[in-house]
Parts: sequence; C-alpha cells; structure tokens
Amino acid sequence: MLKRIFDLVVATTGLVVLSPVLAAVSVAVKLGSPGPVFFRQVRVGRHGRPFRIFKFRTMVDDAEARGGKLTVGGDGRVTPVGRFLRRHKLDELPQLINVVRGEMSLVGPRPEVPEYVRLFPVPYRRILMVRPGITHRATLWFRREERLLAEADDPTTYYLTHIMPLKVKFYLDGLERQSFLDDLKTIVWTVLDAAHALTAEEVERAVADLPSALRPRPAVARLEVAEQVANLEPAGVERRELPEPAVVARSTRGVA
Repeated sequence: MLKRIFDLVVATTGLVVLSPVLAAVSVAVKLGSPGPVFFRQVRVGRHGRPFRIFKFRTMVDDAEARGGKLTVGGDGRVTPVGRFLRRHKLDELPQLINVVRGEMSLVGPRPEVPEYVRLFPVPYRRILMVRPGITHRATLWFRREERLLAEADDPTTYYLTHIMPLKVKFYLDGLERQSFLDDLKTIVWTVLDAAHALTAEEVERAVADLPSALRPRPAVARLEVAEQVANLEPAGVERRELPEPAVVARSTRGVA
C-alpha cells in the first residue's frame, strides 16, 4: 500500500511539475516527423494483463514494419528529435501516466512484449505478480543495451539469449530482496545515472553461469518465437534486495 501511495503521489506531482516539458516535447515530436506524439505498444503487466505503454515516439511511424521491435545503436529509424529524447531518457516520461492509472510502478521489472514474456513462462509467473516499473536496477545495468545490440551479429537473438535472461535473473533477485528504501536508491541512481553499465564481456561471463531455467528455449536461436511459446499463468512471489550496482559484475558470476 505504501508503495502504491508513493507511486501515485510522485507520478501525479511529476506530471503537473513537468507539464511544460511534456508539452514542449510533444510539440517537438509532432513537428519533427510525421506520426503520433505517443508510441503505444502492448506490454504485459501485473498478473499477465496486457496494457499499452506510453512513450514519446522516437522513431518513424512505421518503425516496427521496417525493422522489428528492438532498437540498436545508430538505428536509422530513430528520428533526430528521438535521438535527443532517448539520450536523455525523456521518451520515458509519459509512463508516469501508466503509473497514475495503476498499470505500472515507479520501480519494478520493465514490462516486456507478450511474445518475449512467453519464452520464459516459469520465471515470469513470479515477475508478473508485481507491477512493472519505469526503472529498475537491471535497467541501469543495461543502459548501454542499444550499443550491445549494435555490436551483435543478430540483435534479436542476442537480446533473447543474453540480455533478457540476465534481466529475468535480476528481476527475480529484486523481487526477493526489494524494499521501499531500495526503491528510493534505484530512483536516485536513475536520476544521477550513477550505476555501472554492463559490458559485452561481463554479459558473456554472466550468461555462462545462468541456470537452464533462465535460458530461453532452443527455438529462440531459430527465431521461432510465436510458434514455440507456452501460456502464462502467474503465481506467488516474495521480495529481496538487489546487490549494489558497483558489484553487479562480480555478483553475476555466482548465479545458482
């Protein structure tokens, strides 16, 4: 209850205080390229309920038709205005609307698209017992995600076999250790951009230590996503605290 009250107060206050910024960004997005102001994509929320996330549009209007759901560094679909917004994370601000509506929290596992969630049915039964968040420790550790994807031979496969399994691991750790104080720390680190960002080498080492339960099905390597997924049925979960960002690279070596 405290978390929800905090979310509602901060998100509502943020929308009011930042309204001039939101209005200015809306005008810039609209004038910068054809298309809507907001990017609305279906994500999976608490208890497996789908919802549409709010983000400022940073790409051309038909971006998914041109190149799929992932964005890599130097992606030609990103507009000039979008590059600025993504660099400063301003495209995420409209998700305060999702927080007010009760679909998201300020801090929590980042919401994924349904087809990716279904590749990890067992861990997501736990993850989806809480509201997804605007930020998370995993978000901070993977804030150079677009660069990692740009360096991969196949960005989609790399995301599903390297980045997402580690995010799932961090989400599960966070759910078991989370506290209100931990949420406040995450918010501060997000604002200050202070956490350690994982390198490609650290990702490789951490993935090598992951248990089989956190690895996607073999079909992922062949990108047969839609045909090989299972239905999702959430179950219970408890919470724990995540390690400090400075030691995340070392702590991932000990995944059980």
